[in-house]
Amino acid sequence: MSEQIPQPAPLPLTPQEERQWAMLAHLSVLANLFSGILGPVVPLVIYFIYKDRSRYVAYHSLQALIFQLIWWVGGWMLVGIAWTITGALSAVLIGLLCLPFACIFSLMPLVALVYGVYGGIQCNQGADFKYWLIGDWTRSTLTY
Repeated sequence: MSEQIPQPAPLPLTPQEERQWAMLAHLSVLANLFSGILGPVVPLVIYFIYKDRSRYVAYHSLQALIFQLIWWVGGWMLVGIAWTITGALSAVLIGLLCLPFACIFSLMPLVALVYGVYGGIQCNQGADFKYWLIGDWTRSTLTY
């Protein structure tokens, strides 16, 4: 019979390391500028690597992931739909009325980019940052 050797518990992160990884999870929104939609992969990887070592990093990486999925990926889908409808209806003059809304929806990914960078800066400074509407829900899912 082989005896199981117990695995040592992962070492917790230092407060500086926690702030650094939380900041990187939020700043991963910048990866969307170069890759299109790979930004959510970064906080997902950070979450799986550090979820057992830091509740703070787990919270911020999961929050950044959900935020990016909603505002970046969902935002681009909404922009595409808005411009498709505007283009189709512009032949009937109604699309011209939709044009301002399509322009406003086009700003959603840019707003997400700025908000993600702001979250990264706040985490690096040690603030308990949470995204509007997403932060509380994310915190409630991490009760373990």
